[in-house]
Formats: sequence, C-alpha cells, structure tokens
Amino acid sequence: MEMWFQDEARIGQKNKIARRWPRRGTKSAPHDQRTHSGYIFGAICPKLGKAAALVMPWCDTHTMNQHLIEISRHVADSAQAIRIMDQAGWHMSNNLVVPENINILPLPPKSPELNPVKNIWHFMRDNWLSNRVFKSHEDIVDHCCYACRTLQNRPWNIMSISRRKGAQRFSSMTVGIMLRTQLLPQWAASGEAYSFSIYLPVVVQLFKSVILTSREAA
Repeated sequence: MEMWFQDEARIGQKNKIARRWPRRGTKSAPHDQRTHSGYIFGAICPKLGKAAALVMPWCDTHTMNQHLIEISRHVADSAQAIRIMDQAGWHMSNNLVVPENINILPLPPKSPELNPVKNIWHFMRDNWLSNRVFKSHEDIVDHCCYACRTLQNRPWNIMSISRRKGAQRFSSMTVGIMLRTQLLPQWAASGEAYSFSIYLPVVVQLFKSVILTSREAA
C-alpha cells in the first residue's frame, strides 16, 4: 500500500526572486514581465521517497489523465496507491480515467497545509527555478524537467521534506479523517460486497501505516 500526494505548480517568466548572497557590486536577477509559463504535475510517496512528474503547458482533465498514467507506472506491481490531492476541477472531473492500481482520496477544501507537495515546490523553486530569466517557453520546460529529474534522483530529499514532524502528523490525520468520513461510508452504502471485499485489505494496510506514521511523528 502506497500513499501518494499530488499537486501542480505554475512556473513562468514572471519568476520569483529568492534570497541569495550576491557578489559585491552585482544585482539579483531582474523581474521579468513576460508571460510564458508551464505547469509541473508532481506526486510524491513520502514513505518510499518516490516521485512522478510531468511538465505540461496547461491544467485540464487530459493532462491530469496523463499524470495518472505516470503515477501508475511508479507504483509497485503488487501494490495499491492512495492518491491524495485537493478538489480542483480537473482532479474531480467525471471524465477522469483512473488506473486500476490508484484510488483517489480528496483533501478537505481550503487545506493546502495537509499536502506535503507544497513544501516540495518551495524546495524546487529555491534550489533550481528561482532567480532566473527564462528565454522562452522551451527554456521553462527544460529547467522544469531538470528540476524534476534531479529531485527524483534524491529520494532522501523527498523523504526528509515530506516526512518532517509537522507533515507526518498532518498526513496521518488527513488519511484517517478521509477514510472515516468518505471512503468507508461510500463503500458500505454501495451495497457491493464484492467490491468492498477487494478494498478491505487495502484499508487495513492503510490504517496500519497511519498508526505507524502517527507514532513516528509523536
């Protein structure tokens, strides 16, 4: 059983200027006024330090479907994944095609602090994406791809950022609340004993992981 958190980040020519120690007599990167941009679709598994990312020109149901396929490729062959994300329109679309090894668990409204991917975005911007002037859309894509590949090769960064004490507690609380208030009542009300029996082992394993992560965070 794998817990994945997912989110998107917009990276554009109107870039952020992060704090740096510049050389004496030099200035930080200028603030670009052009409007080309792209989006990083990112997902992480804090427990295993895995990441799945795509760089897309916009956010919609089609790009979300492509990212679901990418996440599915990174899930272990014999595992089921719980994908936790906010309730953006393209996340909850009826046209979303969810792979068989992924189950969607939406976050409560207006609760970005429950998603550790937000902290991953800060780390990526501070280290690889801020204080730059992007020449073109292709330049944005190249830098985003480099940042994603570099992060994927550093599982210890993913684990240390997303498994810090506060994030652990929020993640454990979120999964427990969502299971109790959304998934279990939905499966029980469906009346499909066969479907519930399939997911029951997944739920048991998920509760075990929630208890373990809560103990580690305490």
